Amino acid sequence: MRYLLDTHVFLWACAEKLSTKVIEIIQNPQSILFLSCASIWEISIKMSIGKLKILSEEINFKIFVEDSIKNLGLIELQIQNKHIFTLHELPYIHKDPFDRLLIAQALSEDLTLITSDDYIRRYNIKVVW
Repeated sequence: MRYLLDTHVFLWACAEKLSTKVIEIIQNPQSILFLSCASIWEISIKMSIGKLKILSEEINFKIFVEDSIKNLGLIELQIQNKHIFTLHELPYIHKDPFDRLLIAQALSEDLTLITSDDYIRRYNIKVVW
């Protein structure tokens, strides 16, 4: 099965703070796991404005992200025009632009989104938590 990790799921996976079900999905060799570049962008913005502190000064952001993607066996999902076209058609239920983009990517790519976000569940999208 093919999955897209929500930003918080990526961060929690790095910190090993996930539910048993999600750990099983991530560790299953049959799972194909994606991380959107939108999540990396979101983390970068939140860190730069002080809303997220995940790294000490000794740890480089680029190295952290690249190593985490490699260690978790993730495939980077770039933003494409088809994702934006899908985003444009979404009902305005969720106000977070990054989550809306992840929803659009999951719909466009037929991915199941791994998230604990209840707002995302209001969309007609495959979700697991």
